[in-house]
Amino acid sequence: MRSHLLNDATAESYRRSVTEGVERVADKIATTRGPFTGVTPAELAPVIDAVDLDRPLGDTTAALDELESVYLRDAVYFHHPRYLGHLNCPVVIPAVLGEAVLSAVNSSLDTWDQSAGGTLIERKLVDWTTGRIGFGPSADGVFTSGGTQSNLQALLLAREEAKSSDLAKLRIFSSECSHFSVQKSATLLGLGVDAVISVPVDGNKRMQSVVLAAELAACRAEGLVPMAIVATAGTTDFGSIDPLSEVAALADEYGAWMHVDAAYGCGLLASPTRRHLLDGIERADSVTVDFHKSFFQPVSSSALLVRDGVTLRHATYHADYLNPARTVAERIPNQVDKSLQTTRRFDALKLWMTLRVMGADGVGQLFDEVCDLAAEGHAMLAADPRYDVVVAPQLSTLVYRYVPEGDASPEDVDRANLHARKALFASGEAVVAGTKVDGRQYLKFTLLNPETTTADIAAVLDLIAGHAEQYLGENLVHA
Repeated sequence: MRSHLLNDATAESYRRSVTEGVERVADKIATTRGPFTGVTPAELAPVIDAVDLDRPLGDTTAALDELESVYLRDAVYFHHPRYLGHLNCPVVIPAVLGEAVLSAVNSSLDTWDQSAGGTLIERKLVDWTTGRIGFGPSADGVFTSGGTQSNLQALLLAREEAKSSDLAKLRIFSSECSHFSVQKSATLLGLGVDAVISVPVDGNKRMQSVVLAAELAACRAEGLVPMAIVATAGTTDFGSIDPLSEVAALADEYGAWMHVDAAYGCGLLASPTRRHLLDGIERADSVTVDFHKSFFQPVSSSALLVRDGVTLRHATYHADYLNPARTVAERIPNQVDKSLQTTRRFDALKLWMTLRVMGADGVGQLFDEVCDLAAEGHAMLAADPRYDVVVAPQLSTLVYRYVPEGDASPEDVDRANLHARKALFASGEAVVAGTKVDGRQYLKFTLLNPETTTADIAAVLDLIAGHAEQYLGENLVHA
C-alpha cells in the first residue's frame, strides 16, 4: 500500500495518475453539450449505493471509469454558458493549476513551520486586497472557507469590540435582502435571531438608510446596543449594493461596527470601469470577499479583511503544541492566530497564480463582461411581454417572472414558474435559480460566465415560457 503514498519513489506514478485524471476531465469539458444531464436523485442514488467501498478496485484507470458513472457524467457543469443558476462561476486555468499544486504539496496554513512561503503568499494577497479596498497600513485579514465563515468571524469581532456584558442587549442591523448567514451567525454567537433587525429596502433593493437611522435611534432609546451594521455589496438575489457611505456615517454616529458583505461584489475591486460602485467600502471595519464568486476561482477561496488588524486578536488562542505565545515575541507569522480554523488549505495559491498569469485587470474585465451582459439581459426582459423583471441590475443578477396573457391567478402563475424551473433542470438544457419576491415565485439568472451570450438568454427565456405555457394549459383545462 505504500506505493500509493506520494513521495520521491512514486513521483512518476503520481504524474501518470494525475495526467490520466486531467485528460478525463478535459475530455468531459470539451464534449459536454449541456450544463446537466437531468438525472434525478432516484436514478443516481442506486448507482452510488451499489459501490462497495470495502472492495477497492486497486487500479486508477478502473476508479476513473467508475467515477464517470457516479460523478463526471451527471455533474452540474458551471463552465457551460447555459448554467445561469446560483453564484457559481467558471474557473480560470491558472487557478486550477494552483489547485493541483496546493493539493499535492498539501501545506497547512495554520503555522509557519507547516507552510513557510505559503504563509507569506497569503499575507501578500491579504495586503493586496486590503489595498484594493482602500484600507490603511494597519489592515489585516485571513483566508476562509467562504462568505458564511467570513461573516461569522466579522460578527464575532464586532461582538467583542462592543464590550457589552449583556449579550441580550446587542443588536445587528442588516437589510431584508442580506445573506442568511447574518442570522445564523447571531445564533452561533449566542445572540439569537431576534438580535438581527431587518431593515427594509428601496425599489432598487438597497437598504434604506433613512429607515436604518430610525432603527438605530430606537435601539439607543430602548437602552440597547447597536453592535454592528451589515451592509451588502451584492445581494444574493438581486446583486444590489447598499449605500455604503451613508451606512458608514451612521455606523460612526452610533459607534457600531460596520461590516460589508462583498462576497459577490468583490469582483468590482478589480473592475477597470465599475470600482466606484464600492465607494465607501474603505470606511468599513471588516469586509467579506469571495474570490470563488467573482474572481473566477475554484471553491473555496474567500477572505475576511479588517481595517485594524489588532481586532483579529479576538480569534487568537495559543497552544503550546502549535502556536505558543512566545512565537508572537519571536515574530513568527502563524496564521492560526487570526483564523477560526486550525488546519487550513493553501487556497490563496489559486488567486496568486491567477494574478501572476492574468493580472487583476484581466479578472476585472471578465467580471465587467458579465455585468454588461446582465444589462443587456435586463433590456431584453423589460421589452418581453411574457416577463416581469424586478429591478435593473447593479451587478450580474436578473430576477424575473413569467406572466401569461390570460387570466391565470397569481397562485397559478407561481406554480407555472416553479414548474418551468424544475422542467428546465430536468431537461438538462439549462439551469436557472429561483426565489420569492413579496411572497410570489420568481426566477433568477445569475450571470457569471463571460461565454454566455444574449442568444443563450433568449433561448432559455423561450424554453421557460414553453414549459410555463404547457403547465398552465394542461392545468387550467383540467381545472
